[in-house]
Amino acid sequence: MKHYTSIHDIDNINSWIADAKELKANPLKDIELGKNKTLGLLFFNSSLRTRLSTQKAALNLGMNPIVMNVSGDAWGIEFGDGTIMNGNTAEHIKEAAAVVSQYCDIIAVRAFPTLKDKAKDESEHVLSSFKKYASVPIVNMESATGHPLQGLTDAITISEYSKKVRPKVVLSWAPHVKALPHAVANSFVQAMQKMDVEFVIANPEGYNLDSEITGATPIYHNQEAAFKDADFVYTKNWSSYEDYGNVINTDPNWMITKEKIGAAKFMHCLPVRRNVVVEDAVLDSDSSLVIEQANNRTYAAQLVLKKILEKL
Repeated sequence: MKHYTSIHDIDNINSWIADAKELKANPLKDIELGKNKTLGLLFFNSSLRTRLSTQKAALNLGMNPIVMNVSGDAWGIEFGDGTIMNGNTAEHIKEAAAVVSQYCDIIAVRAFPTLKDKAKDESEHVLSSFKKYASVPIVNMESATGHPLQGLTDAITISEYSKKVRPKVVLSWAPHVKALPHAVANSFVQAMQKMDVEFVIANPEGYNLDSEITGATPIYHNQEAAFKDADFVYTKNWSSYEDYGNVINTDPNWMITKEKIGAAKFMHCLPVRRNVVVEDAVLDSDSSLVIEQANNRTYAAQLVLKKILEKL
């Protein structure tokens, strides 16, 4: 594996989960693997868990992480080919990616979508440009359409806390105060499709995710029906895909409550808006796995970096 930019880069999710659990049991066992190697973390957007967990993962492997908030600290980067650069951008991705490749052995990139231009977002112009022009492996720390580090984390967490051979997992939309990307939801869908789980999606009319991603996964427009016999309820808001990037429903009745999920475990990638997406009674209960998920972000990232380092 040269790059890790999609859940599809996972060849066998069960073996990856087993490997991640081994790393979690002994995080420093491969500390010599990354000796004298540098990880460049480039953030075009804000981050807490992704930034800290990926840094920690690199340190656990003996790597030297370098972090840059590109949108605030670097020259404005141009991604278009053949562009006359007489506007706000001062540096082209061709030079930027080549230069960073000289400083770093692996480059990790975080760049959100516009939520205005579907074609541009789906082209993954930032992530794809780094893959095209960098000479070192690229890791996706959340892009316009995917968050594969989070998706792997979620698969690890479900495996750890499942009490059944084939648990029922529900991905449920919930209301939010602003339009959010589809990346986390997309990667969670793709991860669950690789696992042996009973998986369904619940969202209001007009909020179906990209059918190319959901495929044959059952989609419910009745949240309570979807939650029946659920073992895990993973909640995330996303804006409309069909009416791209827009908020067409803010129905508070889709908020996650303790009454709705019953004995199911609650999952969310964080940050989460309390009493908008989910009520306090769920987040503060023993049913909530959000802190455990956040902890597993380190071992998902560490596993990805380990697999790439082993190929360098």
